Amino acid sequence: MGRKRYSSDFKLEIVKQYRLGTAVSKLSSEYGISEVTIYKWIKLYAPIDGVVDMTKAEVLSVQKENERLKQEVDILKKAITIFATK
Repeated sequence: MGRKRYSSDFKLEIVKQYRLGTAVSKLSSEYGISEVTIYKWIKLYAPIDGVVDMTKAEVLSVQKENERLKQEVDILKKAITIFATK
C-alpha cells in the first residue's frame, strides 16, 4: 500500500482545527492520520520567526519556483548565445 497524499487545503484544515483547540490525538483518530504526520503539518504551516505571514510551506514553494525560473534563464542565455553566433 502506497503513502496517502493529502491536498494542501486538507492539511491546512487539520492545522486550523488544531489551532482552534482540537487535540492532535482526536484529529488523528477522527481522520485516520498519524499524530506524527499532523505534528509535521503543524510545523510546516507555522509562521516562520522574523518573516511576516510566511509559513515553511510557502517558503519551500517560493524556493522551488525560484529554482525553476533560474533554469529557464539559463536555457534562454544558451539560446541567445546560439542565435548570436549565427
